[in-house]
Amino acid sequence: MIYVGMEDVCKRFDDFQASDHVSFSIEKGSLSALLGPSGSGKTTILRLLAGLERPDSGKIFVNGRVVNDAPPSERGIGFVFQNYALFRYMTVYDNIAFGLKVKKEPSRKIRERVGELIELTGLTGLEKRFPDELSGGQRQRVAFARALAPDPELLLLDEPFAAIDAKVRKELRQWLREMIHKVGITSIFVTHDQDEAAEVADQIIIVNEGRIEQTGPAQEIYKRPKTPFASEFIGDSRVLENFAGFRGFEKAKGSKVILRPEFVDAFKNDNKHFQKILPCSEVGYITDILFRGNFLEVRLNVRGMTLISHRSLERRPIHKGDQMNVIIYRLFRIEGDKVSLMKNELLQEVDPNQEQMEAYLYGDGGYFAG
Repeated sequence: MIYVGMEDVCKRFDDFQASDHVSFSIEKGSLSALLGPSGSGKTTILRLLAGLERPDSGKIFVNGRVVNDAPPSERGIGFVFQNYALFRYMTVYDNIAFGLKVKKEPSRKIRERVGELIELTGLTGLEKRFPDELSGGQRQRVAFARALAPDPELLLLDEPFAAIDAKVRKELRQWLREMIHKVGITSIFVTHDQDEAAEVADQIIIVNEGRIEQTGPAQEIYKRPKTPFASEFIGDSRVLENFAGFRGFEKAKGSKVILRPEFVDAFKNDNKHFQKILPCSEVGYITDILFRGNFLEVRLNVRGMTLISHRSLERRPIHKGDQMNVIIYRLFRIEGDKVSLMKNELLQEVDPNQEQMEAYLYGDGGYFAG
């Protein structure tokens, strides 16, 4: 069931086109992420949904009704701001109760609702504390509880983890996802962090220059980017503007291509496990090795181009300056506004079982099947 959405929405601020014919739809009870770089128009979409901005054209839907002319107070929306906007001189209890008091709800109902939310968000025992006596994670929970207190139809969160340190941010991602699904409220959050969007959201909406580039589950977008921007923005992508046409990819010579570390592997020519595919590889040299915790990031110079590969710590030791054989399994080719996946043709000829191996490793006839 489509619960929230936009249809051909445009919004301009003087000479800046913040929203350019934006259209998308979100199902009831789902958690969606507006993902894109700074200045892409994510927050404008959030403010349009909240009623803090009015569209120049197009329609905005919430719970099946057009809300273009409805004031924020009548849209049934809860908003969690990036800086939380908690009232400094109010306790945790009073911050959560604020919206209910504005609505002049009975005192008994306020006590019951606030008590329920304090327990739900893990704030028990902190009711009498003030915001400056709380950690960043605790303040985020208070802001979340305050937004939920009036029982909104839609919850909007603007960069909800931006003001929290990395360790707590990771813990709160899972917490937020679990809370929203437990409450069952349709929610949208803004982020520029693709890892955050992939971990938390049911659906990702990629925004760029005021336009919607692609929508869908994280895995679908990662496997099958539909636009050049999506293919470059998602994943640890490396863009080669004038590809040299490495072995197995002669048809891509001179094209703009995108490579990800998982597309590339490097091995020494005395490795017996790779002898069959040795003719499909290029010669390269290691220019740098970076330790990334559970893997090594290997930078390679191949025909004057820098390629990146991830290497397991369990594999044989390698060193800066080593000569390696480098094989590219697949890449994305950009032609105008189209993206196509290309597999190493020479590899398929030399090792016809490669397709079976990919099906085993990635499922569904290959990670990028279709």
